[in-house]
Formats: sequence, C-alpha cells, structure tokens
Amino acid sequence: MKIAVMALSGGMDSTSLLLRLLREGNTVYTIGFNYGQKHIVELSRAQDNIDYLSENGYKISHNVVDLSSLMSMFTGSLTSNEDVPKGHYEEQQMKSTVVPNRNAIFSSMIYGYALSLSKQFECNVSISLGVHSGDHAIYPDCRPEFYQSLNEAFEKGNWDSENVNLDLPYIDGDKESILRDAIVSCEHLGLDFDTIFANTNTSYDPDEQGRSSGKTGSDIERILAFHAIGRKDPVIYQQDWQQVLDHALSVEKEYMDKIYREKLTELQYQVTRNSATERAFTGIYDKHFVKGNYYCICCNHLLFSSQSKYNSGCGWPAFHSESVDANIARITDNSHGMVRIEVKCSKCDAHLGHVFEDGPKEYGGERYCINSAALIFKEE
Repeated sequence: MKIAVMALSGGMDSTSLLLRLLREGNTVYTIGFNYGQKHIVELSRAQDNIDYLSENGYKISHNVVDLSSLMSMFTGSLTSNEDVPKGHYEEQQMKSTVVPNRNAIFSSMIYGYALSLSKQFECNVSISLGVHSGDHAIYPDCRPEFYQSLNEAFEKGNWDSENVNLDLPYIDGDKESILRDAIVSCEHLGLDFDTIFANTNTSYDPDEQGRSSGKTGSDIERILAFHAIGRKDPVIYQQDWQQVLDHALSVEKEYMDKIYREKLTELQYQVTRNSATERAFTGIYDKHFVKGNYYCICCNHLLFSSQSKYNSGCGWPAFHSESVDANIARITDNSHGMVRIEVKCSKCDAHLGHVFEDGPKEYGGERYCINSAALIFKEE
C-alpha cells in the first residue's frame, strides 16, 4: 500500500497535489490547518473537494487542526488587523503575508502524523508538500534548503524516521506548471477540472461571501497562471473575469518593466520592450559563428541554435529556423509604410526582430532577422 500525507489548505497548489497523489495510486491522508487566517474560507473549499472526490469514488481521510489560539499571537497581515497588501506577488510588501515559522509548525505535525501512520500500517509513508518556485522569493520557508534542513532535523529527532520520506514534486515548478499537472490528473481520474478549482481559494483577501478579491499577490499569481494555460478561472471573483485578468496583466507588466529597466542596457530595453531596431552591422552576434545556443535576453528562453545561424549579409544575425520549443510569436507589423512579420518571444513578449521569406530554400525559405540586443549567447 502506498500512503501519502499532505497539508490540504484548500488552495490550488495543495489541491493539485492531492489530485497528483491520487493519480499515482496513493492512499492519501490530509490535514487542514485553522491558524486564524483571514482567508479561512479555504478550509470549507477543501471540504467541498473532499466531498466531490468521495462522490466520485476517491476516499480521503481528512482532518482539520485548530491552531488559531496559538498563531493569533503571531505577526503578519494574514492573522492580524494589518491590511493584506495588493500588487505583484514578488513585491517586497508581500513579506507581510509571511506567518512566522508557519511551515515549520505545519511540517512538524505532518511528520508526526506520517510516523504514526507508518507504525500503524507497517509501511513507508511519503510526506508530500505543494511548495513551488513562485513562493521562493517571499517565503523563506518554501525554499528547498529549508525543507532539506528541516527533514534532517526530523530524521535525527525521531525513531523510525527511515520509514518516512519527503516529496516536493512542484519545488522547481510554478503555478502554470501546477495547473497543467492538474489537468493531466483530472483527465486520468475522470474528474471535472472546473468543478475542482471552483472549490478552491487562493485569495488572501476574500469578501464576506468568499469571493476572491483579484488584487492580492496570491490572486495575481493565480490569475496569470490560468491565463497562461488559456483557461478562465472558475473561482468566483468580486469582479468579472475580464476585469480581474486585465488588472493582473497590468500589474505584471508594470512589475516586469521595473525588472527589465534594472537588468537591461538602454539599447536592449528599447529593442525588446519598445520594438526599436539596432543599427545594421553593429550587433555583437552579426558575424558570430560559435557553437552554442541563443536565448532571449529578457527571460532566458531558448530561441535559436548556432546550427540554424547563417551569414545572410543583411547586417543583423540571421537564422533559417527556430529551436523546437521556442514557439516564437508572429505578429503583422504595418509600421514604416510596409507590411512585415514581427517576431516576439512567446514567454515574455520581447521584440526580437522580423521574419522574411528570402531565406535558404533547403530549410524552408525563411530568414529570421534578429537584433543582437535581444539575444544572449551560451557556448556549448
């Protein structure tokens, strides 16, 4: 028997993890925590999904632990009268949503539960947690090194710890990849994706009716993830979906513009963010023919291989084809009194250059005319 223990908050990450564990054939034991959080509606949403899963033949042993009297003494905007900040999920003000030592407390209780189940059923037990890379910037207790150190302490402080292992399947992922994993799980388990995720809460500031605000950092991150997978979020917001999506995109654009201005040179910024063009024959990669790969200067997304680069004589780096997973976007460009096809990075919308139909016939006849300022090269 495969047994997994996990914290089920009622948010999209832990819910996706629960689906994954069921897909992998685990018998799952879950714990919810009432720690006096303002968004306590997440616990009732978790129960809604437990009930939905039960109706579909998936039995979950679910318990809720009340820590509200203890953790009401802790600082942080989630458990005090302090306002929950609005804005991008990586902005510094989001640190106010950190509840001191929260994940250490939760993990300690989960570990004790896992040890007890291991002894009861005489088998190994896996502890699974839904932490991911999007949490790392603001929440130090979601970082890999924290869990590595914590697990070592638990192993040293308990008998039979060899029967318990820690599983962090999303630690290198983000909310987009988590949702894509949930889609796979729902299809495998025969469950309705929208029903499942309507029964979740990610907002740190829902209203009295339990409707998500769409304005907190956790809201923004979730909205952008659903947009990235091309789906409307089925959870109920205080405004309609298009309004909350437009707001989230605006917040993301403003935040990323600050990052780009700090990271890029003036030329790189003007080319990638304002569709400028560097002067012909001035780019560092025009006559560059070293073996390696070319990545987007803004987001490090792989765009071209040196194998597709050739000397076209046009004055800018030329490529006859893009890398397999580049998925470079193409947009009709009517500027400067002509019709051209602009190409942009599919990950961050950076302007790269244009594509023309005068490339090598043996490779399809296209020429990607790219600004050096939009690229970063990594030698093999």
